[in-house]
Amino acid sequence: MSNGLNISKDADLDFLSLGALVHRLDPGIIPFRKATECQIHVSGGEFNVAANLSDCFGLRTAIVSAMSDYPIGDLIAERVRAMGVKPFYKHFKHNGVTGPNMAAVYSDRGYGLRPPVVFYNRANEAAAQLKPGDFDWKAIFAGGVRWVHCGGLFAALSPSTAALAAEMMREAKAAGAVTSFDLNFREKLWNIQGGAERAVETIGRIVENVDVLVGNEEDLQKGLGIPGPEVAAKSKLDPSIFFGMIANVVKKHPQAKVVATTLREVHSTNRHSWSAVAWVDGKTYTAPTAELEVVDRVGGGDGFAAGFIYGLLSGETPEEALKLGWAHGALLTTFPGDTTMATVDQVRSFAKGGSARIQR
Repeated sequence: MSNGLNISKDADLDFLSLGALVHRLDPGIIPFRKATECQIHVSGGEFNVAANLSDCFGLRTAIVSAMSDYPIGDLIAERVRAMGVKPFYKHFKHNGVTGPNMAAVYSDRGYGLRPPVVFYNRANEAAAQLKPGDFDWKAIFAGGVRWVHCGGLFAALSPSTAALAAEMMREAKAAGAVTSFDLNFREKLWNIQGGAERAVETIGRIVENVDVLVGNEEDLQKGLGIPGPEVAAKSKLDPSIFFGMIANVVKKHPQAKVVATTLREVHSTNRHSWSAVAWVDGKTYTAPTAELEVVDRVGGGDGFAAGFIYGLLSGETPEEALKLGWAHGALLTTFPGDTTMATVDQVRSFAKGGSARIQR
């Protein structure tokens, strides 16, 4: 079954991401104002997809990013290696006082009726200083790259990161790679970069060369400037509003062959109804609905993107690719941290209707 994408069969790398590497401080269910200890998770919306595709699905993946040479950078670089992701870094020398820094994300998990709270320290961030010309794309793509990915988180860091993302997408298309962009619209980040109009203008230049878009209705509206639905959705799991916006998305960005997103109804911090939808080369697909008991919701969307991309790269039908994304995103919410601890067998089992019965 066609997906409209021209995916190469043979290349040195299956997948390459461009994005900022961050460390997330996680005090668990304790809010930060009362926290006495934290776990440290290495993360980044774009990195998470590369890490998931490597660690769970066994693909050859890489990350293009900034690296500041100090102990936090060392910690992050070690985790990148542990997840099997090949790094292409521009190195920055830390001055021992003000940076350049590797960004910190502070995110508790909430509990029950208390939602998770996320805030940042991205002051003097190394990744925000990345700019066009910092990487030799011809050399990076020389051995072939099947799929290239970036996202709205990286594009929102600075004018130069957005320009670098646009540069990479142009080079990737010239090199024959499939390109994807996760809109991942974050109001807090765009507010300090010029607001809503600047976001639409900036993202528009990037997605000119993008084949696959990931994003929900709000992402499509705020990231692409697509008009919102005329009628309200019956529920957060109602796919009709998302599908109703696709015509406007494709009209504005006719090069897009695939648009996909997760659907999530939050009953409490730890109980979600979960589904996913995709428009692939003119046809629509909807995943089943699962009732999730959530340990840590951060990274679930990146988990979906990874499973969905794996399915498309592996030649699965669009329906099966969507189920793999849905299944992996669901499983990822049952682990602490932002990246996967699942195996491909677990993902395929759940995608086929597997249960939580004990495995002996």
